[in-house]
Amino acid sequence: MSHSLVTMSYIIAAILFILSLSGLSNQETARRGNYYGMAGMAIAIIATALSGAVSISAYPILIIAILIGGTIGSMLAAKVAMTQMPELVAIMHSLVGMAAVLVGFANFMDSASGLEGVEKTIHEIEIYIGILIGAVTFSGSVIAFCKLSEKISGKPLLLPGRHWFNLLLLVAVFILGAQFLGQTEEGGGSLPMLFLNHNGALPLLIMTVIALVFGVHMVMAIGGADMPVVVSMLNSYSGWAAAATGFMLSNDLLIVTGALVGSSGAILSYIMCHAMNRNFLSVIAGGFGTASGGAAAVIEGDVQPIDADETAQLLLDAKNIMIIPGYGMAVAQAQHTVYEITKLLREKGKKVRFGIHPVAGRMPGHMNVLLAEAKVPYDIVFEMEEINDDFANVDVSIVIGANDIVNPSALDDPNSPIAGMPVLECWKGKTTIVLKRSMASGYAGVGNPLFVLENTRMLFGDANATMQAVLKALRG
Repeated sequence: MSHSLVTMSYIIAAILFILSLSGLSNQETARRGNYYGMAGMAIAIIATALSGAVSISAYPILIIAILIGGTIGSMLAAKVAMTQMPELVAIMHSLVGMAAVLVGFANFMDSASGLEGVEKTIHEIEIYIGILIGAVTFSGSVIAFCKLSEKISGKPLLLPGRHWFNLLLLVAVFILGAQFLGQTEEGGGSLPMLFLNHNGALPLLIMTVIALVFGVHMVMAIGGADMPVVVSMLNSYSGWAAAATGFMLSNDLLIVTGALVGSSGAILSYIMCHAMNRNFLSVIAGGFGTASGGAAAVIEGDVQPIDADETAQLLLDAKNIMIIPGYGMAVAQAQHTVYEITKLLREKGKKVRFGIHPVAGRMPGHMNVLLAEAKVPYDIVFEMEEINDDFANVDVSIVIGANDIVNPSALDDPNSPIAGMPVLECWKGKTTIVLKRSMASGYAGVGNPLFVLENTRMLFGDANATMQAVLKALRG
């Protein structure tokens, strides 16, 4: 394939990626956005494979690798449930980071580049930065995966003097970078010796270890309530790692694609932090609940339980109903039952809406995806800012498996671990029904005074089974 044709293919692929991001920004066009992204990636892979950058003898290996990767990806996509999407996204980010590290070391060992002077220095900087970002992304994403899948605790691990530790690691990275630049020479012998005989190998290896440690420490210090920010932040890191890889390989499309992913992830992280009234640097510095000025208020009072029949009667008597989904709905796979209830209530002339908090679930847009999967109409799904002022007119609010995003202590208790975070103010409505398995705290480990308010009723049990009982009562 000629160079001009490859360039044209890259331009088309880049346009499709931009259209994909644009489509994914809206629920109604998200499916189309996915198709654009898939088409763009297919064009990018084919154009790169036929560009002449890969020798003819390497095509069998390339085809085998694509088949293996495609098979694994297809199997995972078919197997992974919607509740596991945050974990899947996190582990996929780790693969991007590891790819950047491996490409960086391969470029470091490549003695055929023939670069000299300023060009050689720039290429070494690209290698160093690419491996740095890739290693942080890899280890941080692995820890995020373990936290999201509850293989390790979601609570922040706060080491004494952690800020000084981070600063020490950063200084070491700069010192090692200065030692690395301009020191590379051609090695010889076996593969390990080929690597070690390069003068810049030792500082590069030490920096990689430091980057891996920093990624682990950074995410371990972030609490459960901040995990949506972590997912979007790691998404941004993976983009910049891909862009750095593009510079190393002199691949314009990889640079553009990486920049698109990196910038969109950074913007999403900022939006998440703004929605939580959090400073991005404070999220990186430590998890929720690390900076409270005193003891949080003790939650006192008795809960008022309710059963499915009573819940159904309250819904039948109500005119204005708000449904607030949380991670518990995702775990119970209750979204389809919720849609059936919504459809039935709307047929009876009730006004039913959904209130979505920006960080509901464990990744940005988690609840929106679940509701779209259940075919809930887009026009009755509202963001927190759109409906928070309407709760005074709501007759019944149903909170399905959410905790932290409907916690009043965020607004009225300055010592609460989530103080200052905007929440859905459902307690201002006439009646709030909370669906939970037990009185356990949410992912952030924060108690919720909403459960003991006078106008709150607790409907205990599995969200799907409970909502099925409510649906049966409504039909009866």
